[in-house]
Amino acid sequence: MRRRIAHVSNARRHDDMDKLATQFAKSCASRLYTFHVLLFNLEQVVEKPIFGLRRQEKWKDQLVPLGTPPAIGATIERWLNLRLQSTDRAASMRHARDAFRYLVRWLTTKHPEITNLDQVNRGHIEDYLVHLHEHINPRNNKPLSPRTRYTYLSPLAQFFRDTAQWGWSNVPGRPLLGPSDFPKLPARLPRFIPRDELDRLMEVIEALDDPFQRTALLLLRWSGARRGEIARLTLDCLDAYPDGYPRLRIPVGKTYAERMIPLHPQAADALRELIEHRRSAPAAAHHDRWAGRHVHWVFVHRGKPIGRRYLFEDALETACTRAGLVDADGKPTITAHRFRHTVGTQLAEGGARIQTIMAILGHRSAGMAVTYSHISDPVLKEQYERVIANGGRVAGPAAEALLNNEIGQDTLDWLKSNYFKTELELGHCLRLPAEGPCECDLYLRCSKFFTTSEYAPRLRERLGREQQLIQDATERNWPREIERHEAISRRIRELLADLGEPCKQPDGESE
Repeated sequence: MRRRIAHVSNARRHDDMDKLATQFAKSCASRLYTFHVLLFNLEQVVEKPIFGLRRQEKWKDQLVPLGTPPAIGATIERWLNLRLQSTDRAASMRHARDAFRYLVRWLTTKHPEITNLDQVNRGHIEDYLVHLHEHINPRNNKPLSPRTRYTYLSPLAQFFRDTAQWGWSNVPGRPLLGPSDFPKLPARLPRFIPRDELDRLMEVIEALDDPFQRTALLLLRWSGARRGEIARLTLDCLDAYPDGYPRLRIPVGKTYAERMIPLHPQAADALRELIEHRRSAPAAAHHDRWAGRHVHWVFVHRGKPIGRRYLFEDALETACTRAGLVDADGKPTITAHRFRHTVGTQLAEGGARIQTIMAILGHRSAGMAVTYSHISDPVLKEQYERVIANGGRVAGPAAEALLNNEIGQDTLDWLKSNYFKTELELGHCLRLPAEGPCECDLYLRCSKFFTTSEYAPRLRERLGREQQLIQDATERNWPREIERHEAISRRIRELLADLGEPCKQPDGESE
């Protein structure tokens, strides 16, 4: 027993020594970097300091796992190296490398006879899909989520597609994965911050002691920028419109493009103070790998860039704790990215155009910005208040499509800007201009026609007029006209019944 206790004590002592050695190594590296910055500012060394370069490039040393057949490893490394030369997104390439690692490990275990990728066929890929679906994650003892499986399959599909188009040897020669093989991902709406929680949180943020954390969170709130974009703001990022309103220049980032956006004066004032403080204490420029040049960042302390965790995660943890926005485990319920979703949602609620949302949030496609319109569509809100909230109903062949959200996106986009052009005497017609107009009164049964409770007076009035026309046709002995007007009368009664409206006139007279 004593030997076992002594063994455990020695093991713990060794673990503590390893931790101390790791901490000491990190401390030495940080001090060496600071000393390098000092020597560079004093013009004692010519080489410019680049913070964190080794950490960013370390993962590139090994692109395929050990034990990979040479032919398979060479092909994968060739493709990954080409991707690294064409993109600056190291995180995307790390995900691609990991996707290949999972596939290679599965192949070497289940099919050790495969030594070249051209031996892989569709049957192997189908078995791998089943493996991912049934695999249990040892970290949480749960199956892999659809999102995780998607990230494992997407780089493989791109690899097979690229190598087939380029005519590489030692590859299957045709795509073995297609869009139908990917798991269906849930279409989630942006998680904006509710107004009451946002007000409570902003009161705490404005009172934060650290100027870097306070400014970073204010920029999150009022600019809608990403964390990486805010952390890389330069000393010349703040400007003003001709009328004096502040504007912010967002640096090159995820979309490989700069952009200029309006900035709330509260965030502009806090940012201006940091810029003046940084200019009063000149420091060395830092290499920005996105911009491809050396720049002077705003969020730098003692010559060292401030980490995103300190600027955002730690600051939000403090702010959420003080504001009472924590879950049962004491973790913050607000993340940094939710500020971005909040800005997009508020723009949509204010009636901003899709182009405006794209310009402010830096979206490359309209589809990304349209997501916020799904949350706060002014036309949808107006129709809801008019029809649903006020107790109204919808009737007609197109009513079911409206209520079940089965209208095509092209029709919906056209209606948003041309809704009033769809109005008829007794309702609305969803036919696009290219489909042509309805003829005569056939629109009452057209699959694109719908009406609402607000048209009930017009429907009753039209019903009364049809009764008069039936009486006139009877006196003139016109049987075809009698048949036509009776058919219209029956259809109007059906619509009124679906709307829950009476067929009598407001003055109480019979139809």
